[in-house]
Amino acid sequence: MSLSILSLVALIATCISAQTTTTPAATTSSAAATITTAANATAAATQSNTLSYSATYTPGVNLPVTSETGQSGTNQCGVAGNSTSMCQNVYINSVQDFCLWGPPSPAGIADDERIEVAYCLNSGYGTRIFPDGTILGAHFVQTPDYVQITGWGDFTKIGLPNPDEGGELDPHGADGNGNPIGGLVFGNSYGKMQQYHEWTNFMSSNEFCIRACNPLGTNPAGLCNHIYDVMACEWNMPGNYDQGYFEDCQGDSGEPMGVYGSSTFYQGEPATPPAHPAPSSSNCVRVASLTSGSIASTPTGGSLSLSTIFSTSAQVTYVESVATFTEVSTTSTASATGTATGTGVSAAASTSGKSAAARGLASTPLVAMLVTIIGVMAGAMVAI
Repeated sequence: MSLSILSLVALIATCISAQTTTTPAATTSSAAATITTAANATAAATQSNTLSYSATYTPGVNLPVTSETGQSGTNQCGVAGNSTSMCQNVYINSVQDFCLWGPPSPAGIADDERIEVAYCLNSGYGTRIFPDGTILGAHFVQTPDYVQITGWGDFTKIGLPNPDEGGELDPHGADGNGNPIGGLVFGNSYGKMQQYHEWTNFMSSNEFCIRACNPLGTNPAGLCNHIYDVMACEWNMPGNYDQGYFEDCQGDSGEPMGVYGSSTFYQGEPATPPAHPAPSSSNCVRVASLTSGSIASTPTGGSLSLSTIFSTSAQVTYVESVATFTEVSTTSTASATGTATGTGVSAAASTSGKSAAARGLASTPLVAMLVTIIGVMAGAMVAI
């Protein structure tokens, strides 16, 4: 008797679909979006997020050629990366799958902030690709309210002068059109690929930081504030800036930059307060190195091996269109339902530190039982 692993995967997807409650995806253009946080899985409180935006875009669905008047590049970028791309879409998914802003031709960040283009680790977004060796240290952290990557690099490889004290990029700019004009940021950390309307990115010749705020999180405009543009990375985004290693972590949300209790600091005041302490992080998973490459995709034929879905090191790598899941956590329930996007994200599959995909796949006893059956049958098939 033989049973393809692909059939078993389809069975798992069917069971997950039957046992998860699908919630219609919320968009930030709603007059009010709701996030529910659970304490010890017994009490819940709701919080309204009343931010609204003129448009919300989704890659592969409704990206425009340009999203702002005066835009120098494009938001319809295709998938093939190339060294002259004028793509102005940035993606932040994991330490192995992220992008940053950089100059289209050699120049300082402050000189070209209105026309910067996207540079990514992976080639599936139609952007320029970081040369190998550009990123020298990178630390991704996902909190309930934002994703953030901090680190070190040699950005002379993408055209920055040395030295360049750098500058700040954000979706607003002086005229509301953004720096760069029309620059969009996307990610899939909160259950689906979606636009992050609030984000901020500091770049210099050797240091970087980027943060994108969960549209359904607490205070996205405050936690991704863009008004402290001369205060640089470590004041705006306290975190790990170590060189020499790369990691994905979970973490606590920090304090909004510039806000100290009931007081707010404004750039240019006589006394500058210290940066907030870096929030705690946990469940960090290191990767050996970062190299530029292609985004993982689901094979179009044949059977999927067990290692494609469940790796032997107890990490979970999720594959595009395999399963639909509802994000569940002991600390927050975002009711953010979506399809895993296959971008090579993995996180330690421990009780307290699973990725959204891992939490969704492990959320039902039946699925756990099916995984066990798969393992037994695979062993039997090998024996035969």
